[in-house]
Amino acid sequence: MEKQASNEFLAQTRNGFAAVGMGVGLLLGAVLLVTRAPSLPALMAAGLLLLMALWFLTGLYTLNPNQAALLKLFGSYRGTDRAEGLRWANPFYSRSKVSTRAYNFNSEKLKVNDLRGNPIEIAAAIVWRVEDTARCSFDVEDFASYVLTQAEAAVRHLASSYAYDNLDDAASVAAQEITLRSGGEAVGAALRHELQARFSLAGIVVVDAKLTHLAYAPEIAGAMLRRQQAQAIIAARSLIVQGAVGMVELALSGLQERGLVELDDERKAAMVTNLLVVLCSDHDAQPVVNTGTLYN
Repeated sequence: MEKQASNEFLAQTRNGFAAVGMGVGLLLGAVLLVTRAPSLPALMAAGLLLLMALWFLTGLYTLNPNQAALLKLFGSYRGTDRAEGLRWANPFYSRSKVSTRAYNFNSEKLKVNDLRGNPIEIAAAIVWRVEDTARCSFDVEDFASYVLTQAEAAVRHLASSYAYDNLDDAASVAAQEITLRSGGEAVGAALRHELQARFSLAGIVVVDAKLTHLAYAPEIAGAMLRRQQAQAIIAARSLIVQGAVGMVELALSGLQERGLVELDDERKAAMVTNLLVVLCSDHDAQPVVNTGTLYN
């Protein structure tokens, strides 16, 4: 049978300044009884007042902002006090304080395989805080180390769930597939969801989580860089060729409409070839003076 998770609830505590006033008043009463009427009944009454004063004074404790106190009576959870300042509770309660401030850490750079099996390096920055003090204290052994371990597992799982980058050149696939490199908010939301699912057992809430490092592993980084450069060159060449074809078409149409020159199919082919060479070349065109004819 699965153990039921612990749930935080508010403890029955009081303002500490009232307890201080009661304790000091009882101490003064005990002193007056002993000094003014030192009889056996007076001493017994003074002793009773002293015990009552200790009852009020020993139950005092302080809480800073964003700090909570878990109260236990002989191992039994009696609630959590989140009110800051001077507080008072049953002196028999044991008190353990838990910070509810936000914590921030950068995970280690992990070397994992992405969805396509490519080795990559990945790391994330995670902001978290304690939401349920009972769970973080009673349901896990050490919630701080628990967070570190589960964060590493979550980042590893995220990396294996997405491809580093889209290797398919098809535009339709590139538009639909979410990758670690281009996912942005979608990948960050997936990471936060994964972390929250793992942290909930310990009563931890994820404030923010984002990838801070993402790269191919050194053994394939060079090859992937050359591939990206080749893709960029191909994309640039494709754009240049498309523009050149449009310019050639525009030039031929202009010559034909104005009747500046009559071109047969062979001359059109030669003109198209020359224009494409000039427009698509990486180097400046070198002018050539033709002293003959096209057919010589």
